[in-house]
Amino acid sequence: MALRKRRFGQGDDEVMMDINTTPLIDVMLVLLVMLIITIPIQLHAVNLEMPVGTPPTNQEPEKIQIDIDEKSTVYWQGLPVDAATLETNMDAIAQRNPQPVVAVRPNKEASYAVFANVLATSKRKGLSKMTVLGAEQFVQ
Repeated sequence: MALRKRRFGQGDDEVMMDINTTPLIDVMLVLLVMLIITIPIQLHAVNLEMPVGTPPTNQEPEKIQIDIDEKSTVYWQGLPVDAATLETNMDAIAQRNPQPVVAVRPNKEASYAVFANVLATSKRKGLSKMTVLGAEQFVQ
């Protein structure tokens, strides 16, 4: 801040306490121009990789239902199965193209070990489309 005297009148010896804002505005404008120049140009286009070929059909995928009852018995499409039959059935559906959706519906009273075994077997066999139905019964 520079102090300077006003020389408007003969007897006016009052000190002027105003700041000179012209250099500040000049610096601000230079910085604004530099900012505008250095900002990268925004592209208004979105690059998409579109699939090539025939569109997929709108058919619903086949659904395989696996139920686990309160006695920890595993049911494949309504029929009781043991662990070996479950693995054989999962091997068969893992080879299909497209893979069917496997929906597992455990009972709240069923053993967690049986449910975990069904999930582990499906992962080991390469089934990627899995869903668990009835999960709301486990919320307390």
